[in-house]
Amino acid sequence: MPRATFGKKWGRVHTATVRTKPKEGKSPEDVVRDLKKEQQKLPGEDYRERSLALHGLICARCGREFDELKRQLLTVHHKDGNHNNNPLDGSNWENLCVYCHEDVHSREILGDFLAGSGGSESGLVYEDISKKDTTSADPGSLGEKLKKALEKKVNN
Repeated sequence: MPRATFGKKWGRVHTATVRTKPKEGKSPEDVVRDLKKEQQKLPGEDYRERSLALHGLICARCGREFDELKRQLLTVHHKDGNHNNNPLDGSNWENLCVYCHEDVHSREILGDFLAGSGGSESGLVYEDISKKDTTSADPGSLGEKLKKALEKKVNN
């Protein structure tokens, strides 16, 4: 703890640091801090650290290696798409960089759309209303224009 002394000349302040002996064990503040950190982890959230330990700091797709400073750029991809399926052996995980992870998911959405299944995500610009029973559609909507453009491109 610093100790301050005041000089008579020019009002100078002199400080001296007195070192105290380190305490044995953890302070109460450290114990409380550790308990709060443990409570912040949601169940199943530690699979990321397990996957990084199992598979290393390398992207499984592009092969880019990451160091400890850039490890936040690595994500864990669930191969079967089920985020609750987290086996301890890591068989459902692969480490992907954020760029490859985005590419994998965007390809899945595009593939589902082109296959006509519509996909599990509803991020499409328009719905294929020809497969629905409804016959009323706004002919001036953006979706209809995109649909016509796609049909025109396929026919050419």
